[in-house]
Amino acid sequence: MFKIFSKRQKRLRGEVPDVYRHEIIPRELRVQVFHIWMDVWGKIQYDRFAGPYGHAYEAYEFIHNKLCSEYGVFALGDGNEPYDRVFDFLLSTKETEKILDVIEVSFRCIDPEVHDDGNGYFGSNIAPDRAIDTLNYRFREHRVGYQYESGQIVKVDSQIIHSEVVKPALIFLSDPMYEGANEEFLKAHEHYRNGRYKECLNECLKAFESCLKTICQKRGWPYDSERDTANNLIQIVLSNGLIPVFMESHFSGLKSALGSGLSTLRNRRAGHGQGPERVVVPEYVAAYALHLTASNILLLANADEEIK
Repeated sequence: MFKIFSKRQKRLRGEVPDVYRHEIIPRELRVQVFHIWMDVWGKIQYDRFAGPYGHAYEAYEFIHNKLCSEYGVFALGDGNEPYDRVFDFLLSTKETEKILDVIEVSFRCIDPEVHDDGNGYFGSNIAPDRAIDTLNYRFREHRVGYQYESGQIVKVDSQIIHSEVVKPALIFLSDPMYEGANEEFLKAHEHYRNGRYKECLNECLKAFESCLKTICQKRGWPYDSERDTANNLIQIVLSNGLIPVFMESHFSGLKSALGSGLSTLRNRRAGHGQGPERVVVPEYVAAYALHLTASNILLLANADEEIK
């Protein structure tokens, strides 16, 4: 990215915050999102008889109609055309989650992994992958704790953990073989972003167990798909040498860390009836569960790669 003088000086003066924020999406970032749209879709074509047309127009029309349908409204904002209404809504709405809705839906149109037509569909100055990288750079630049990954906006608390653990886990799970685990892990992120922390814990464990079952099925290791829990599945992969002997010896508490560390956390907090008092799962516990799940999945992925 092109780093201009004023931004470099702000960073040198320490005016760039160190912590991520999640409640505010600054106006500058929203305008930069519009510039990314312009770069990836190009300008809207116009015919004096037929009016606006072309791929860019179709993209804005899709975003507008999809969000209107979901919100139960006739129009998002002011203006005669979908692109005016979408941009007006992006700039004017005060609800952070709805701003993220606009960004997520628009980048699902751009994302070649999600959109059927991918690179060939949009006339653009930059490729879709470059557009996604630019969006995520802008999030980081403004210290806004979100990223676009695997077709949705995910919440980020630590960029180091996200780039070194969560993102590689998402890349691993993008293999069609792990479709079930991927869906559950993304659901966990969605629950986390929306403050549904008990549901986040449930989906974390389901994703971890689905990953273990997929590896067992891939390797032909017998397991009970209905009854085997995380602890049983961990024992199966250990007994079949997924984790090397020296590694198992070095990490004497590996089974406990993989099994008890996540499944016990889920069982105690979210897996059973909460009783007469409402069980409240703190945000930091849900964040820990997400990161622990990603770390465990990454460990299994690397181990599985080693024994190919």
